Amino acid sequence: MTEKSAVVLLSGGLDSTTTLALAKRQGFDLFALTFDYGQRHSVELDRARDIAMHFGVVDHQIVKIDLRQFGGSALTDSIDVPVGRDQKEMTAEIPITYVPARNTIFLSFCLAYAEVKEASNIFIGVNAVDYSGYPDCRPEFISAFETLANLATKAGVEGKDSLKIHTPLIELSKAEDRKSTRLN
Repeated sequence: MTEKSAVVLLSGGLDSTTTLALAKRQGFDLFALTFDYGQRHSVELDRARDIAMHFGVVDHQIVKIDLRQFGGSALTDSIDVPVGRDQKEMTAEIPITYVPARNTIFLSFCLAYAEVKEASNIFIGVNAVDYSGYPDCRPEFISAFETLANLATKAGVEGKDSLKIHTPLIELSKAEDRKSTRLN
């Protein structure tokens, strides 16, 4: 695996764009994965294409998987997206906008892509401060997935470079994240 290559999970939203910019600033050769998973906000797919071009991504793949087949989320099913919730409501329980196992699925694809591209770094723009209760945005999840990634890959088994999952926004609030977007 190559230390200066990174796969970045790029949704086209604020968090993933900031994460991509931070990876570029650190000098990584960038490979990006975007997912068309049947989400309601598909405008982000067009944004991801533009962002990948702007930042000079070496290779940008848009992977189509249809999580609408499972439903279970306001983002992939015919369930109303809640609006106007206060902080207490958003943190009381895992919200209906949580897409079951989405980051696990996405990181699994990133892991496969990283192996093919011989990249030893994966960047994901998860946030544990303003994460709205999504279980797959917590540091514990990322740490466990990184351990799994190093047990489940050829490089990990052969004792070559270990894979590192970078979460540069995990401890930032949305306001702090917005300040970080002033990168170029």
